Amino acid sequence: MSFRWESVPAGVREQADGYVLQDRYIYAVRAVWEAGRVSGLALREAKDLVAARYAHFGDRVARTPASPVDLDSLAARAAGFPGRVVAVEAVWDGDTVHGWFVELLAIAEAPAGEHHLATVHRTTAAAVATRAGTALADHLGVPFHFPSPDHPDDRAPRWRP
Repeated sequence: MSFRWESVPAGVREQADGYVLQDRYIYAVRAVWEAGRVSGLALREAKDLVAARYAHFGDRVARTPASPVDLDSLAARAAGFPGRVVAVEAVWDGDTVHGWFVELLAIAEAPAGEHHLATVHRTTAAAVATRAGTALADHLGVPFHFPSPDHPDDRAPRWRP
């Protein structure tokens, strides 16, 4: 990394550190990159600088809490959605901040739609989502669908009635 943290203006460093401590990665990267790109800071370097700040603060970062995946919590969420739940589905998604993760969804009819139940960010995301999704589907008496439990695939076929 050729661009040093000390090269970022003090006020921007303070702002970025505040974002890091709040686990707002994209905001921190944007602040650093916008302040440094006039001096030749590349976006990749801004990401590296912010990642180093995450490492610096370690456990002091107020990480976004994990979604609950216990049966009682999922069943309570599902009961609060409009329409009758007709299936529970697990689908892969991903981004540059979190990498791959699994979204648990309740599929409803009348009104038709999908409702977010939980996001699983663990390294064992597929296993956790399968276990939780299967338990909820069994509890509700509906099918569970996870088209790609063995590897991340955000283009796998979705559930169809």
